[in-house]
Amino acid sequence: MANTAQAAKRARQAEKRRLHNHSMRSSMRTAIKKVLHAIEAGEKEKANELFRVAQSKLDGYARKGLIAKNKAARTKSRINARIKAMA
Repeated sequence: MANTAQAAKRARQAEKRRLHNHSMRSSMRTAIKKVLHAIEAGEKEKANELFRVAQSKLDGYARKGLIAKNKAARTKSRINARIKAMA
């Protein structure tokens, strides 16, 4: 429990930020799963469209520090390789 007003405020801010980050991370994972499901279904056009959305989210979250820059690059690379292998 916080002993000062400042510490209490920081705790409130941290909790608010944690919930926001959790929501953002969840939406990112959902976007990635949608692309992977489209790939498994063999829908290349839909996979490409969904990949653009996921790519945008990954780049944005990497820029904001929600995920590491290399994690975003690695994930995009792996998904893109799977889309290209569909041909």
